[in-house]
Amino acid sequence: MASNLFRKKTVAGLLEEMAGENRLRRVLGPVHLTSLGVGAVIGTGIFVLTGAAAHDKAGPALMLSFIVAGVACIFAALCYAEFASMVPVAGSAYTYAYATLGELFAWIIGWDLILEYAVSAGTVAVGASGYFRDLLSMFGISLPTALAGAPFDYDPAIGKFVATGSFMDLPAVVITAFVTVILVVGIKESASFNTAMVILKVAIVLFVIGVGVFYINPANWKPFAPFGFTGISFFGKTVFGQEDAGAQPLGMLAGSAIIFFSYIGFDSVSTHSEEARRPQRDVPFAIITSLVICTVLYIAVSAVLTGMVPSNKLDINAPVSNAFKQVGLGWAQLLISFGALAGITSVVLVTMLSQARIFLAMARDGLLPRGFFGAIHEKFRTPWKATILTGVFVSFVTAFLPLRILAQLVNIGTLLAFVIVCAAVLIMRKTNPEANRPFRVPMVPLLPILGILICLLLMFSLPAENWLRLGIWLVLGFAIYFGYGRKHSLMSPGRAREAAVHASPGEEPVTVTAGSKMRPR
Repeated sequence: MASNLFRKKTVAGLLEEMAGENRLRRVLGPVHLTSLGVGAVIGTGIFVLTGAAAHDKAGPALMLSFIVAGVACIFAALCYAEFASMVPVAGSAYTYAYATLGELFAWIIGWDLILEYAVSAGTVAVGASGYFRDLLSMFGISLPTALAGAPFDYDPAIGKFVATGSFMDLPAVVITAFVTVILVVGIKESASFNTAMVILKVAIVLFVIGVGVFYINPANWKPFAPFGFTGISFFGKTVFGQEDAGAQPLGMLAGSAIIFFSYIGFDSVSTHSEEARRPQRDVPFAIITSLVICTVLYIAVSAVLTGMVPSNKLDINAPVSNAFKQVGLGWAQLLISFGALAGITSVVLVTMLSQARIFLAMARDGLLPRGFFGAIHEKFRTPWKATILTGVFVSFVTAFLPLRILAQLVNIGTLLAFVIVCAAVLIMRKTNPEANRPFRVPMVPLLPILGILICLLLMFSLPAENWLRLGIWLVLGFAIYFGYGRKHSLMSPGRAREAAVHASPGEEPVTVTAGSKMRPR
């Protein structure tokens, strides 16, 4: 019985899944894939979380926070690239775990990715809402307080949740609905829209760096690390560094744990492997290129912002545009807010795009109802039902939860996914040493082990309540798996026998070890 929980797919079985009629359209080249990665990474992290992390956690040492988080992502990115080149199908880390650790771990990471992408999209939409309101304020327009934010927020000064006087974040809901419509229309249209937005927001980021560097006051970098260089906690108890009034860790490493959210997105490139024209070459290239580009930009922007304005005076909701306003460049505020709004919206698009493909991969395996989550639109060739459901869920999250809570919840889920992917590379090298690997992680086992250790370090630098939320989410996931997924899995012997009995003329069943899929003769 226990062995059924750890049944695995073979690499051959995964590759066979691409031969069916119900696969996605291969239309993405290296530029589209790289722009999807940059589109997912450059957004709320650079335009919003830089302010919150510098103000609340790290001060000017945020520059080092980005380096630490970037190093952890580089290790994970190399592992993602190896798997994406081996198995170019939809599903990302979920698919990789199925081939290495077995079905139960695949479900855990798939459920975890739902938390990552859906809640990430909600977090980003809240960030877009902040810049939208900032943009309106320049024209003397303000939304009613009841429609301008979440009903509550966390105040680090007193360490408690406080009421905001709002009922819901209406702009975030509208942005989510707009993106949902674009995603249903088609992947090529979505990618083209995203590419245009990426060009715009990278131009804005370069503008921020190029103009802001002339307004840097080195005195604003002192003290460089007002809360220290650590900030490590262990299930809520700070073991190295300072803590705030709510017993949450402070310091450079605590800042890394918070802004780690900024890097979420490069792994979304691997979820589109099935839609890449040359996945073995283009997907690893796009993953690594997008990560390197974004890391350099993050460090530069954090240096400029903390140099222009003292970190304790940075605005949390719209730090970049507000920093220019504080140094007397009010004319730049309009340009930056517009670019930030467009750029952040493209992140919502990429994360929701990825979420629907995780649902699709899990539905194909029977772990979720295939008729709904695996439904491909006849005209648009997109997983339209899963996309609409994702839009509804993200709209709910954006309407009622504050950015600080959303960002931390996403971080712990993403870090867990990275730990599993790094471990999966080590396992796959042992269990399938002869598998074709167009891209190979160098210095194995050192780099995957370093990736695991750094990600665990950052997980322990998050407040204790994040572990509680992750635990609740996983318990809910187990209930769904044991109540539905385990019985309906196409890897289960019962479903395999059923498929053999009901195979239609012209089809033959594939064995369980090959993924239990139906293959045309």
